[in-house]
Amino acid sequence: MKSIFSALFLFVVSFTASAQGRSLPDFSDLVDKHGSAVVNISTTQVVKGRNMQSPFPFDENDPMYDLFRRFMPPQERGSPRDFEHHSLGSGFIVSQDGYIMTNAHVVDAADEVVVKLTDKREFRAKVIGADKRTDVALLKIEATALPTVKLGDPSALKVGEWVLAIGSPFGFDNSVTAGIVSAKGRSLPQENYVPFIQTDVAINPGNSGGPLFNMRGEVVGINSQIYSRSGGFMGISFAIPIDLAMDIQSQLRSTGRVSRGRMGVVIQELTKELADSFGLAKAQGALVSAVEKGGPAESAGIEPGDVVLRFDGKPINTSSDLPRIVAATRPGSKVPVSLWRKGAAKEIDLLVAEMPVDSKQAARSSKPKAVEQSANRLGLVVSELTADQRRALKLSGGLLIEDIRGNAARTDLQRGDVILAVISKGVTTELRSAEQFNRVLSQFDKHANVTLLVRRGDVQTFVTIKGLNGDK
Repeated sequence: MKSIFSALFLFVVSFTASAQGRSLPDFSDLVDKHGSAVVNISTTQVVKGRNMQSPFPFDENDPMYDLFRRFMPPQERGSPRDFEHHSLGSGFIVSQDGYIMTNAHVVDAADEVVVKLTDKREFRAKVIGADKRTDVALLKIEATALPTVKLGDPSALKVGEWVLAIGSPFGFDNSVTAGIVSAKGRSLPQENYVPFIQTDVAINPGNSGGPLFNMRGEVVGINSQIYSRSGGFMGISFAIPIDLAMDIQSQLRSTGRVSRGRMGVVIQELTKELADSFGLAKAQGALVSAVEKGGPAESAGIEPGDVVLRFDGKPINTSSDLPRIVAATRPGSKVPVSLWRKGAAKEIDLLVAEMPVDSKQAARSSKPKAVEQSANRLGLVVSELTADQRRALKLSGGLLIEDIRGNAARTDLQRGDVILAVISKGVTTELRSAEQFNRVLSQFDKHANVTLLVRRGDVQTFVTIKGLNGDK
């Protein structure tokens, strides 16, 4: 009897193991066929050194200053040094003649981009264009007959389906990780234009820009970011759907920039309580809280308190759907919009406008002429906007920040910000030239706090710099 139970137990264990073996996927063929189209991307950014007045935390009159100065090598005192910042990422080849897709943040501000193939060949890459709003970038290397990936349909993905990532986490080339689709159409804070694919595929620094494959060996997404409290993988990662990314790369390849539609409204999520108060059966749609004066929405007759239910025939299930759908609409198109207003449905037509290019993209697409190469009293190197930049940003003036030094480096200012005005004692001076900016600064005492009106992307903010960099 004992031997019968033992035999039965072994049969059950063997059957279970066999069944489990059949149910688990084998990714080896997929990697063999498509892994060669995945590349390693390394970037170098030269950070200009700063000419520090003193490398010591002592005043020149302090006895400790002279003691430290004697033991500091002369070349390290007050000498500016340039530093190279290196970073790693991944990408994949989409055409045999060398077009490569990756994330915009992988190549952002890079002075040199190097692509390494699986056969160990290395190429210097040219950045054709980058779109920060979707985190998509397109590169080009001079090569032919390259292996390419096959593209899939992200809309056909099912939650629970197996997916695979190939990339270079922490610089380990062509590492393979697998998992399942956790959710689709995810909206993330500050990311209004991408319906992310959420997975539990292990993604770490260096995986960014690499492909997400389905089990048919088709790329369905670009691995973009993770949710983490530690900086490492914690079981939640996000990919940009490949159909959206390919539309972006098509525009970057043809024009070097991305054109998006806009309607000129501020929206908020429609809660169950709000839906009840508006007489809606379901909390579905985007609630308009404000309308831009003179914008497309106002011209079409949209009012605060309207609920957008459909845009160009596409349903708006949540408020995050509207920015994505509007942005994907060709500027100049006249589209139908379904609204809910005061307890009744309403149909209107809206003429879609073009979204302004953000200041950083404008700076990349049209190189400004440097007017003031040395830093001014605030520690800022600025240049005047070109005509193309002013037109793209819809500005009549302003100065582009090229570099940030001294006290300004301790503020929230960033390269690519546009300074619109200087505010002092209730008086606002709009800026038109670097020369004018310097004249205004010359009127301040060296201990004065200077407030600037700054534009970053579509947002304006005030930034105060405490103290000038010297009495020039």
